[in-house]
Amino acid sequence: MSLQMDSQQALVSVILPVYNRSIYLKQAIQSALNQTYKNIEIIVSDDCSPESPQKIVESFDDPRIRFRRNSTNLGVAGNIITTVKEAQGKYIASLNDDDVWNENFLEKLVPQLENNQNLVLAFCDHYIIDDDSNIDETATEECTQAWKRNQLKEGVYQPFYQIALIDQAVPSSVAAVIRKDAIDWDKFSPQAGPFWDLYLTYMACRNGGGAYYSPERLSQYRVHALSETMNIGGKNTKAKIRGAKATIFCFRQFMEDEALQEFKSYFRKQCLHAQTTLAIGLLRNNNITEARPLLLGALIQQKFNPRTIAAFLISFIPKPLARKLLIGHGV
Repeated sequence: MSLQMDSQQALVSVILPVYNRSIYLKQAIQSALNQTYKNIEIIVSDDCSPESPQKIVESFDDPRIRFRRNSTNLGVAGNIITTVKEAQGKYIASLNDDDVWNENFLEKLVPQLENNQNLVLAFCDHYIIDDDSNIDETATEECTQAWKRNQLKEGVYQPFYQIALIDQAVPSSVAAVIRKDAIDWDKFSPQAGPFWDLYLTYMACRNGGGAYYSPERLSQYRVHALSETMNIGGKNTKAKIRGAKATIFCFRQFMEDEALQEFKSYFRKQCLHAQTTLAIGLLRNNNITEARPLLLGALIQQKFNPRTIAAFLISFIPKPLARKLLIGHGV
């Protein structure tokens, strides 16, 4: 008998990807188990970590939890896709291994989807927490404003292209519940990499369905030194290259989508910015041969961009000095 048949509530599959970072995993799992909405399955999917978190998962001894482990590293997007395809739920909700849900997260969002078949997803605002799980009120407010959720009223938005892809207000990785059959998971590309959540939001909004928004902060997003977001935005060259490639892939896909042509100029701008970022990462690795054509291409397609011009000029400076300038000044 499937899990969904055991309850009148629709089954929600909690997708919890993990890779080599189990320090907060117990908290994440416990927050899912603490949900007042009870009909859930929790799939903890380890992406072939050097140290398997299986013992941590099994320590909960709860039949709603299932542990799986990839035989090879698939990357975060590949891990998510593979796990979702094994999920039994009517709805999918992602929970990062370092984040936390409030106990009423699912209780508040799932009924919205149950009561409106036109909705593709339901999402909410969230808190920012630190390493020790303390809420950072200032960072939380700044986050809400940065992604323009402060401008959203509670309710349904249909279609939600602007909210999803321009404002990027939908935190798919930590604060959203998605109707599983609204997404063609076979077309979800692993190339989305660390920006799989943006690509997921794209796939959710592109059919013209609706999104429900609750301004309540029902989940908690952790900001810490080990997060991929911090690595991409910092001095980690490999992470910067990885993030830039994923960004280019995403925005090129958006540019080619006939349903999104009104936003093409914005997508093009973001793609060119990421192209410069990729080139800077390559320059840091002393890969001038690949970097310079990317910068030249970006320059040709932009009227004037100081960042791209500076990086292009630096590509002609001797390597030791160039690397020092690129890392030291964050070009």
